[in-house]
Amino acid sequence: MIYLDNAATTRIHQEVIDEMNRVLVEIYGNPNSLYYEQAVRARAIVEKARSEVASLVNVNPSGVIFTSGATEGNNMVLKGVLERTGKTHIITTEVEHSSVLETCNYLSRKGIRVSYLKVDKNGAINLDALESEITEDTALVSIMWANNETGIVNNIKTISEICERKKVLFHTDATQAIGKVLIDLSVLSKVDFITFSAHKFYGPKGVGAVIINHFNPLDMRIEPLIHGGDQENKLRGGTLPTHQIAGIGTAARICKGNLAKNIEILKLLEIQLIEKLRKTYGGNIEILNEHVLKVPGIVSVRFKGINNQVLLKSISDSICASSGSACSNSKPSHVYSAMGYELDSIKEIIRISLSPYDDYNKFDDFE
Repeated sequence: MIYLDNAATTRIHQEVIDEMNRVLVEIYGNPNSLYYEQAVRARAIVEKARSEVASLVNVNPSGVIFTSGATEGNNMVLKGVLERTGKTHIITTEVEHSSVLETCNYLSRKGIRVSYLKVDKNGAINLDALESEITEDTALVSIMWANNETGIVNNIKTISEICERKKVLFHTDATQAIGKVLIDLSVLSKVDFITFSAHKFYGPKGVGAVIINHFNPLDMRIEPLIHGGDQENKLRGGTLPTHQIAGIGTAARICKGNLAKNIEILKLLEIQLIEKLRKTYGGNIEILNEHVLKVPGIVSVRFKGINNQVLLKSISDSICASSGSACSNSKPSHVYSAMGYELDSIKEIIRISLSPYDDYNKFDDFE
């Protein structure tokens, strides 16, 4: 079996499993209880993980809010900023993850005006169009760091500078960027919020984070999505899952330590994969995202004349891949549609996503 769907989820790192198991068995106290040793130890685990996640993106630990994952985080930011500011306009793009697009659909039904920026054939937005869409009533700009289907990277630095100049809050879903690009929020001062999930960088499912850059509890910019207690600076109620949080913390520490090496490995693996595909299939395939700025390790391949669902099902005994986002895999890609591809071509595209921790000597099995 060759696992090539790491953009959907990654295999948990063994060190993460070991730490989660240790915490489950040994440290079962509620981290928000007081005084007794089990609670104190649990709280220490949570704060250690908060520091590890903060270190991954170079931000103050106070700005790390643990969630169940990026979908919750995206809902929290989009709904929370609009509710707190009282403004009625939001800007996003046509190629966002469904957790952003469906949230925007919900908000539009509540009377919020949503502007959807178009992308060109390379998946890039027009920065002048972004600037012209921002008004005094714009509460938030939400544009993903890297696309989950194509891996295409947005110019986050320039986008954040536009938002700073226009005095509007900026959120980016960094789920597909974590572990594949360097993220340093200390030099991106106007990236106000980022969101991500642990299971995209070899941590457990069911835990993620909202990062609030330059967090100041006296100047709150967001209303909680989940009320119910004093947890997470009163921004996310609910008993903290200490073992899950230990998992994301350990995964973040490993991710930071291996980042430069893993990026180079993914670049090399991608070259080898494309060479093998071209050698095997020649003109019967098209590599769609080869010459664009993107994260390493995500390859979009069009198998000409072959329906992607039929192909994926036929190879499922030996190769794990997908046609796009696992959250909307029953629909043709809205991303490639927005990039101008015809429906017939879109139905022939599969996404291959690699891991720096896997042995791909089995690339020969493609034949």
